[in-house]
Amino acid sequence: MTFLLFIAIALGSYFLGGLNGALITSRLVYRQDIRNHGSGNPGLTNFYRTYGGQAIFLVILIDILKTAIPVVVGGSLLESYAAFGTVEERVAIGRVWGGLFAMLGHAYPCLDKFRGGKCVLAGGTVALFLDWRVALIVLGAFFLVVLLTRYVSLGSLTSAVLFPVSFIFLGYNIWAILLAALCGALIVYRHTENIERLLRREERKIRFRRKRSEDT
Repeated sequence: MTFLLFIAIALGSYFLGGLNGALITSRLVYRQDIRNHGSGNPGLTNFYRTYGGQAIFLVILIDILKTAIPVVVGGSLLESYAAFGTVEERVAIGRVWGGLFAMLGHAYPCLDKFRGGKCVLAGGTVALFLDWRVALIVLGAFFLVVLLTRYVSLGSLTSAVLFPVSFIFLGYNIWAILLAALCGALIVYRHTENIERLLRREERKIRFRRKRSEDT
């Protein structure tokens, strides 16, 4: 029963995670494909750089819901039906398990030729709906690094590393820590090209305010 629960959560989370907010919004609002613009990545950062902030709330809403649902449902299912560990351990593992596969669906959606985003918002959503203390650590680090450096990629990498570290610090069990490490590793891997550009000092910095000429 427990094995089947893990499989069901993984499959449901993966396919739900494959719904891409930036791609859906670019098609619905602008009648374009975000992958044909900017860096070609169908993620939140490239959407903002390409279209600005006018429709970004819809991207964020879609990406939050598609990740939050697997996290909440995964924890609830293991809490109620799995037969191992304490209730707290089952909930934690179920939430991270659902979040991990939602992130995999976002990064490698089978319905979009496995061309997905870099899991920045997805990873933040997992933290937010998992444990407010984890969210405070990783999201706080993300915004601090981005504000200081204006590198979204560097903020994302910092948060990815701190995600499993925060699990260790907060006393989660070993299986939840390992799953959290996989979530962090996925984000780091998806930023391989960004890491190379950072090392070459060629990474683009985000602008917090668009130029007047771009607004008209």
